[in-house]
Amino acid sequence: MQVPILVFLTLLMAGAATALQGPTNAKLVTAVGSPVNAAFISFAVGTVALGCLALALQTRPDVGAMKALPWWAWMGGLYGCAFVVSAAWGVPRLGVATTITLMIAGQLALSLILDHFGALGVEKQPLSLGRIAGVALVIGGVVLVRRS
Repeated sequence: MQVPILVFLTLLMAGAATALQGPTNAKLVTAVGSPVNAAFISFAVGTVALGCLALALQTRPDVGAMKALPWWAWMGGLYGCAFVVSAAWGVPRLGVATTITLMIAGQLALSLILDHFGALGVEKQPLSLGRIAGVALVIGGVVLVRRS
């Protein structure tokens, strides 16, 4: 399947933005007193931005489809909460590179499992030596980034 270059660039930029999120929220922690408070403010700003974007794009949710969702489909915000709080907490202790590298290693490791089993409705993509080696290299990168 051919994927347009715009998709790759968009995802690359979104990934880059997550590297900005940690130090931004870590700085916010110094003013608001805790990673939880910083994450709360971050989510509030994000909620307002999403509301404005939804209004500008005139998007409307399909309430019927929303009612039919499984319970776990509503949990995305909790995962985001864990990410934002952890990044705000980790950056001052480990630095941006180590924090983000550890988070990416965790994402990749669980991603392999989700893909392999087709969990949460994703298309099955079996484990392979190449995929496992790729994640192992990232985990090795965590060690190199931390030791340097």
